[in-house]
Amino acid sequence: DRFLAFELNEGEIRRIGLRPWKKEIVPRTMRLVGGALEGLSEVLENGLLAGNMAGGTHHAFRDCGAGYCIFNDLAICAFRALADPRVNRILILDLDVHQGDGTAEILKDEGRVQTVSLHGAGNFPFRKKTSDLDVAFANGTGDEEYLSELGSVLGKLSGQGFDLVFLQAGVDGLREDGLGLLDLTRPGLRERNRMVLEWRRREGVPMLIFMGGGYSSPIDHTVEAFCDLFLAAGQEFADGSA
Repeated sequence: DRFLAFELNEGEIRRIGLRPWKKEIVPRTMRLVGGALEGLSEVLENGLLAGNMAGGTHHAFRDCGAGYCIFNDLAICAFRALADPRVNRILILDLDVHQGDGTAEILKDEGRVQTVSLHGAGNFPFRKKTSDLDVAFANGTGDEEYLSELGSVLGKLSGQGFDLVFLQAGVDGLREDGLGLLDLTRPGLRERNRMVLEWRRREGVPMLIFMGGGYSSPIDHTVEAFCDLFLAAGQEFADGSA
């Protein structure tokens, strides 16, 4: 309520980290969450794929925002989805380079949701929370090691009977990303996307994609990587709908 009334104190604003702090942040945040909820409705209806070209705000906690995140759209969508009788088990697969600490903390006691995070060990948040499965990579990790570990994780997640998957698909692991500290390439991220979408197809589980982080300089590298993601997802949807 205090956020909606634009009444957060300076300490709360500093923890969120968005600057400049303007009143326009309020409707922007509500649209972000609204887009995620609309995507959830769509994927529950079509049974294949949907996505929101924003969000993935995985650092937000129940009682505070953090790390550029105000409301945790992944957790909000998880609780909304669990109210649907078709959904009993949800996987949240977080591939952003920063651990999904808020998501892990909010959902730690919700046995119907499994949280999985692949992230940089030496990166923000420096005090990690505990997901159901955490995989932490050393600074400078490249495509080969990353994709090998991702394949292993996807193997562990196979056959578990998830009714819905949320993919936090940040591209801040790119070598051009100053906040990432990993050494992933654009082709490497394309392969990441292919592996996850292929796994989704094999499992026959609906997937909702959240955009996640990306901070390259110039920003073109981030934009291109997100274009790759959503174009691949769009093709997967078209193939599945045919």
